[in-house]
Amino acid sequence: MEKRFLAPKEMIEATIASGKKKASLTLLQMLLLGLLAGIYIGFGVFASITIMQTLKNIDVGLMKFAGAMVFPVGLMLVVICGAELFTGNNLMVFSLLKKEIDGTALLRNWITVYAANFVGSVLLAYLIASGGYLQGSVRELAISIGQNKMFSSFIVPLLRGILCNVLVVLAVMMATSSQDIISKIFSCWFPIMLFVLSGYEHSVANMFFLPLAKFGGLNVSWGEIFAKNLIPVTLGNIIGGAILVPLVYFAVYFGEEKNRDLKM
Repeated sequence: MEKRFLAPKEMIEATIASGKKKASLTLLQMLLLGLLAGIYIGFGVFASITIMQTLKNIDVGLMKFAGAMVFPVGLMLVVICGAELFTGNNLMVFSLLKKEIDGTALLRNWITVYAANFVGSVLLAYLIASGGYLQGSVRELAISIGQNKMFSSFIVPLLRGILCNVLVVLAVMMATSSQDIISKIFSCWFPIMLFVLSGYEHSVANMFFLPLAKFGGLNVSWGEIFAKNLIPVTLGNIIGGAILVPLVYFAVYFGEEKNRDLKM
């Protein structure tokens, strides 16, 4: 009988192998695939805004759930079609802990992919705004969301970023475990739907949300976008996706192995 998913330790081993491959990509590959990931996430974000604006005067809970239902298409495109997403690449820490890559390779990927995600997200936001899609209630909701993401506190977006990327990397791990496309779709859908519905903060999604609001008329500078959202959210994403989840799972499945090697 064909195996439909990997066991947890096999899943971690596959994630380690994936991290090694990601570290070996050329700079051009990272840039192009990172650009695509920013665009893919933006597609999901704008679809979410579009469906939410039709329900905002009917029921807030239903509006949030409808938006959360379509948002995950972005990660589905990243995982299935292939792209480099900074938040998912936080899992490369597994490869670092296993000594399959070094810190320089990790940072090279993260910095390059993060920058490319930003460019792709802003590019899509600009195209959507220039294409005349920011009209009426869509524009109003985009600006409202952007305004609500301009935090006066550093700790609030940091904590929301932690919670968000715990779910995002678990979605990526589940998709890695899945051995068929339908399973990968559902693996992406449930955790991402949950983080969006809960109101957590995703740095790459915000790279689209906030420029779109700015292009729609929100009075905010690029410096404020980074200082009041992207910097604390990114740090939170790293804590959740690159520290909490990898360290716990690595300790569970490879901790005894490491201790045995030290004794030898």
